[in-house]
Amino acid sequence: MADLLQNEEVLRLLELSKDGLLFAIWETLYLTVISTFFSYVIGLPLGVITVVGERGGVLPLPRPVMTVLNFVINILRSVPFLILMVVVIPLSRLILGTSIGTVATIVPLIVAAFPFVARLVESSLREVDSGVVEAAQSMGCSPFQIITKVMIPESRPSLISGFTTAFITILSYGAMAGAIGGGGLGSMALNLGYQRRMTIILWVSVITLVILVQIFQSIGTRASVRLDKRIRSTDRKKKLKSNRAEKAGFQ
Repeated sequence: MADLLQNEEVLRLLELSKDGLLFAIWETLYLTVISTFFSYVIGLPLGVITVVGERGGVLPLPRPVMTVLNFVINILRSVPFLILMVVVIPLSRLILGTSIGTVATIVPLIVAAFPFVARLVESSLREVDSGVVEAAQSMGCSPFQIITKVMIPESRPSLISGFTTAFITILSYGAMAGAIGGGGLGSMALNLGYQRRMTIILWVSVITLVILVQIFQSIGTRASVRLDKRIRSTDRKKKLKSNRAEKAGFQ
């Protein structure tokens, strides 16, 4: 380990330079953020449709449409990511002109992630109390109003939690993309740390990924808790009880 730390090539790779650790972190975050954004652009509407478009939903759609939609989502979710990346290589080449590198990895990441996002959104929306939706319908709200002003706001804590899960999953997918030419920390860990037997590079990459996951998980969990009405109402009740107990003690 001491010899590795004194190796000039290893020290250069760990520098905050274009070929070093900071650039790998930047590539990983860039890849994850862009992929997550477009995954939600596609997956969020699909997740909403799978709930509101079913029989008995606020906007029922023809059964063949729902069958095809669910079939496509299930098929894409069932394919392992590395295999899906290889299958989507021609699409990356068609859209971006290349199938190697950080940018080219975005296309297979989106294809792999948007079905997962759709199911997360679907699960969150199904947690909304049906009584609230029925009340909105009885008031004459349109399906669009029910979706945007009732279902999505009511499921925000769960949606935030799902977003955190999706972001971390895409982060791990991006690290796996290093196996077939993707960039970032995954490429550094596999191509430099493992294949060239630079143990320090491998461990630094892995530890950095773990730290990033912990940071984003903590942020997502706190945001979800703050938006959860049930937790806030429970906290208010506890404070009221505490205040009453203090007043009773003074009396």
